[in-house]
This record gives sequence, structure tokens and C-alpha cells, in this order.
Amino acid sequence: MTEIGGQPNRIEKNTKIKGDIVSEADFRIDGKLDGNVKTSGKVVIGKDGYIHGKVECVNADIEGSFNGELLVSDLLSLKSSAVIEGTVSVSKLAVEPGATFNASCTMKGKGGTTSSSSSFKQATSNEPAKAS
Repeated sequence: MTEIGGQPNRIEKNTKIKGDIVSEADFRIDGKLDGNVKTSGKVVIGKDGYIHGKVECVNADIEGSFNGELLVSDLLSLKSSAVIEGTVSVSKLAVEPGATFNASCTMKGKGGTTSSSSSFKQATSNEPAKAS
């Protein structure tokens, strides 16, 4: 990870934090966070990482799980193991096959103007299967 505003920060596996985090450096979460993150750097949620809350950052790479409001001013990259629920606002979005993206998504064009608003939902059915 690039050191934008200082040393990168880490929440390691088997660590649980409740509260809000404000940082100028990159942040990697491999544990669990119930709260908000605001950084002028990059947020990485590792494969075992989970955030429930609001995240505001420049870039984000997600392998783990996120539930809440995600505001990424540049690139959001979802790896195949990622599970996203909630609302997402991004400039650029990269999704690997296999990622679960159950979120309403707003994409902003150059200059921060909204160019489109989309909602991507994983296909599910509440009806029982019918035998033929």
C-alpha cells in the first residue's frame, strides 16, 4: 500500500473495534469494524475483514465484507470474494467475477457530477422451486 499521508494502519485478524476512525494514511482491515472510516488514502478490506458503517476514501480494494455506505472518490475494486451490501458512490468500479454486489450504486463522472445511477442486485427468488 502506498503511504499517502503517513504509515499505513492495520486492524489485524481476530481484532474487533467499535467506533470511528479518521486517518490521512491508508487503512487495511483484516478484523471487524463496527463504525465509520474516513481517510484521504486507500481502504483495503482483507478476505477475513468486515466493516459495518460508513467509509469515505479515495480508493478501496475489497476482498471481505462490507455493509453500509461506501463513498469512494476514485476507484473501487471488488475482488471475487467480496460481499457488498448498502449504498455505494464511486467514480470508477472494477468487479471481479464471483463478487456479490447487493448495493445501489451511483457513479460520478469527471468533475464529480453524477453521470448515472444504477442498482445492481443479486438475483434471488422467494418462491419455492417447482417440479415439472
